[in-house]
Amino acid sequence: MSADVLGRWVPDRPEDVAAVFAEAEFPWWIAGGYAIELAVGRELRAHGDLDVLVLRRDQALVRELLADWDLYVADPPGQGKLRPWRPGEVLQPPLHDIWCRRTPKAPWSVQLMLDEAEGTQWVSRRTPEIRLPIDRLGRTSETGIPYLAPEVQLFYKAKATRDKDETDFDAVLQLLAPPARAWLADAIKVIAPGHPWLRRLLPVSRT
Repeated sequence: MSADVLGRWVPDRPEDVAAVFAEAEFPWWIAGGYAIELAVGRELRAHGDLDVLVLRRDQALVRELLADWDLYVADPPGQGKLRPWRPGEVLQPPLHDIWCRRTPKAPWSVQLMLDEAEGTQWVSRRTPEIRLPIDRLGRTSETGIPYLAPEVQLFYKAKATRDKDETDFDAVLQLLAPPARAWLADAIKVIAPGHPWLRRLLPVSRT
């Protein structure tokens, strides 16, 4: 869903989100383009929104943490339609995309994404065979902000790459350790076997 379809966006900064989530009793990660910037340690481009990834099983804790916010769920996902996320409502798949603003008159500032988990494993909501131990799902910036591991973020970006995704890939590629490159290459092979990124990942990944 385009970030400008249903109202004005003024995305928070990662440090703003970190302040809101400081007391969170569940794992969370900055995602999207900001995750790539936290990985490389510098700004790369302008952002239309700010994504935060949490596990679906923690949604009640998230809803409680953001009880004073104005929260809307994209229902159905990707169709340009929002409805309120009611207190106590448990969101089931495929619902995963929640728009957040501090008050009804404020601009949207955070896009909350729900992802799946089984035990100690993160499971891609798009392709369940793509998995990773939850303790490998994120990194922590020098300032203490958790963010989604670049290889996982690039996997999500690989489905339909745009210019900004190519910018992110170019910026972070050289920072990926061989195991991360190998995981990303294997994951992309599942969703897009002919993806052009594979040519740059395969020399140091499993064949």
